[in-house]
Amino acid sequence: MPAVTVDNPLELPRVVVPLAGDRPRRVKSITTAPRGLEGEGFPVRRAFAGVDLADLDPFVHMDQMGEVDYGPGEPKGTPWHPHRGFETVTYMMEGTFLHQDSIGGGGVIQNGATQWMTAGAGILHIERPPDALIDSGGLFHGVQLWVNLPAKLKMTNPRYQDIEAGAVTLLTNEAGDAIIRVIAGSLGDAGGPGSTHTPISIVHASLMPGAQLALPWPAGYNALTYVLAGQGSVGLERHAIGEGQMAVHVDGDYLTLAANETQDSRTQAFEVLILGGEPIREPVAAYGPFVMNTRAELQQAFEDFQAGRLGQIPADHI
Repeated sequence: MPAVTVDNPLELPRVVVPLAGDRPRRVKSITTAPRGLEGEGFPVRRAFAGVDLADLDPFVHMDQMGEVDYGPGEPKGTPWHPHRGFETVTYMMEGTFLHQDSIGGGGVIQNGATQWMTAGAGILHIERPPDALIDSGGLFHGVQLWVNLPAKLKMTNPRYQDIEAGAVTLLTNEAGDAIIRVIAGSLGDAGGPGSTHTPISIVHASLMPGAQLALPWPAGYNALTYVLAGQGSVGLERHAIGEGQMAVHVDGDYLTLAANETQDSRTQAFEVLILGGEPIREPVAAYGPFVMNTRAELQQAFEDFQAGRLGQIPADHI
């Protein structure tokens, strides 16, 4: 999993350790993501399936894309499609995606890079593998997360952010046997490069076999841990959790995770994506590519798309 890394984690700054009076968050639930197909037919895991919507807020959807080793001619993407009312965050750990949108944003997402698109009032975009990867095949592994916007920002101007892998903030734990990547928000006194409309934190942590991790977490944020690869445990009670599963953490000041002493032959580390944000606590009306507050707003989004008011496919489209 070649997301941005370092040869010697001991050279990295240490994450802030919990204070004596801090409380660990308890684990409310652990769910297993079902498999499905997205876009032109690439395999995904629906990470939020079975999780209480109140525990997800401000997030509304997340797919783990792959991990899959495509043969020649097999890589697939998504056709041009619209969005309104939220933000998409695409984080690529293996393989390459090309992105282009109707406001001039776009580029290459690969090897630890993140593309952050604020759909806001409306945007069209496409994500697909480059022709060379389609021809050759190869590894493909990423995550796409949908972040809700509050009603007052649903119709904000669309925006695109290209976050290169090297811009991510890197930390380690006290023992130096974990690499912590802060993509957005803050972790203690360390901040990530992602600029967010909705206050959130996104962290990708790699725990070596036997490693333990305690992460400070804002009291007003929800907290979700999704396992990208490997086996480990969450919470002081050491609830077992593995690839394709998600834990909801509640009521406390920090999160606890641990990697099993042994992993399988294809997994070098316990890889987890840790998410949290300030709940919006507004009605959610979501259908297809739109996330609004009311059914009437959804209907208006479809009408605006059909009328061409969400943007036009560029003449130089990929």
